[in-house]
Amino acid sequence: MTATLAASVEGSNPLLNIGIFALFVIITLVIVFRASRNSKTASDYYAAGRAFTGPQNGIAISGDYLSAASFLGIAGAIAINGYDGFLYSIGFLVAWLVALLLVAELLRNTGKFTMGDVLAFRMKQRPVRAAAATSTLAVSFFYLLAQMAGAGGLVALLLGVEGSGAQALVIAVVGVIMIAYVLIGGMKGTTWVQIIKAALLIVGALAMTLWVLGKYGFNFSSLLQAAVDKAGKAGQTLLGPGKQYGTNGTSKLDFLSLGIALVLGTAGLPHVLMRFYTVPTARDARRSVVWAIVLIGVFYLFTLVLGYGAGALVGPDTIKKAPGGVNSAAPLLALELGGPVLLGLISAVAFATILAVVAGLTITASASFAHDVYANVVKRGKTSPDAEVKVARITALVIGALAIGGGILANGQNVAFLVALAFAVAASANLPTILYSLFWKRFNTQGALWSIYGGLAITIVLIVFSPAVSGKSTSMFKNADFAWFPLSNPGIVSIPVAFFLGWLGTVLSKEHDEKKYAEMEVRSLTGAGAEKAVAH
Repeated sequence: MTATLAASVEGSNPLLNIGIFALFVIITLVIVFRASRNSKTASDYYAAGRAFTGPQNGIAISGDYLSAASFLGIAGAIAINGYDGFLYSIGFLVAWLVALLLVAELLRNTGKFTMGDVLAFRMKQRPVRAAAATSTLAVSFFYLLAQMAGAGGLVALLLGVEGSGAQALVIAVVGVIMIAYVLIGGMKGTTWVQIIKAALLIVGALAMTLWVLGKYGFNFSSLLQAAVDKAGKAGQTLLGPGKQYGTNGTSKLDFLSLGIALVLGTAGLPHVLMRFYTVPTARDARRSVVWAIVLIGVFYLFTLVLGYGAGALVGPDTIKKAPGGVNSAAPLLALELGGPVLLGLISAVAFATILAVVAGLTITASASFAHDVYANVVKRGKTSPDAEVKVARITALVIGALAIGGGILANGQNVAFLVALAFAVAASANLPTILYSLFWKRFNTQGALWSIYGGLAITIVLIVFSPAVSGKSTSMFKNADFAWFPLSNPGIVSIPVAFFLGWLGTVLSKEHDEKKYAEMEVRSLTGAGAEKAVAH
């Protein structure tokens, strides 16, 4: 059924695919409308009124985290590169230990709505909040690019569309629906969409995993052998390290850089951090992360089977030639297993994944701008919650428009790789400042500004002048070459530099508020005073 490009396009049923997707959108919009009835205050809009339980929030976190990169990008990476592709899954999962052990509970106890609340707790409010908002917007934009690129690639396969104009139109439609979720439902509506989407994604992946294993007598070794045989001469390279990251010293260093960015980036992702504020207690925040780790871990085991299954049943050559390229591996596998109906269902789940994640990113970015920049920098804390929420909604419109434009530009890129760049920015600009703020008594405003702006600047500069953007056939700009930094992921350089800049800025400044740190330490460890802050 998927032997050729033509067969992959003809095998799908565009009307069926659109119908299933439209049904999901209608159902979720109804849920969002119902949730919007209770979104009256700033706490409702930003933090869902802190009304979700630990398990509910854990499912929503897994929904936020299991993005198009997880489903489309990683499955494709494993199908094409085998072992090296699975390293994305390992990095994304191990990263949660950093979030659980160092960040989740402390952040929930210290902050109110955004990452800026924590970073500015014992610093000068205006400059630190402006820096935190800048970093949040940068990370969110990179992540949005990945999701929008995934939307373009997926619809190319579903509708047999190869023209860039038609794919751009679909990216725009996804952006408009995303904006509707955020404007109507706020965090509460978005969270329910995440919960539904996470359940659909995990159930869909489980069904396909069992189906694939069933074809090989539930013998994983037989599946691996089939993937090796299908790949031809290069088949054996799928089973060991080195196919993607082992050809020379630079690629091995690139892999190390990627791994560091993935493991440290999660604890600095603003849209994940903001989820900890939607639960009523620190205990619920911990339970959220435990639930998320279990669900995400199980899902990544599924991707191993789905990736090799796509390699065995569809074949690397067919996947590379299909509309959407590497990102089409999971949908093509669904088409091979269950025909147009399963393809429609799985593709609708993938669309739901993209919609839910971009909605979460958009509300995080808009909340950071409205709460940190507008309310606390521009208005110096003297504004009404209604005005703040209004600004957040306007910001969501602007971010949505930028995401649509950026997604059209990034269409065709591997979404797992684009997300890895977002992780590099998060690990460089956010994580050093968060850890220093929570654990280093001497840390001060200058250190925070140097680590945020310095980490953000060096990461973006190294990305712009890396092979990820120009100089290679796989680059974003294929016909240009202005790359002088040899690594595609800058984490191995940018993260240590950001930590160093935070330390250097701190020791060169005499500012030091030991009393405020003691207050922050008590609150972060015990939660004492946190509820009072919430009630403001």
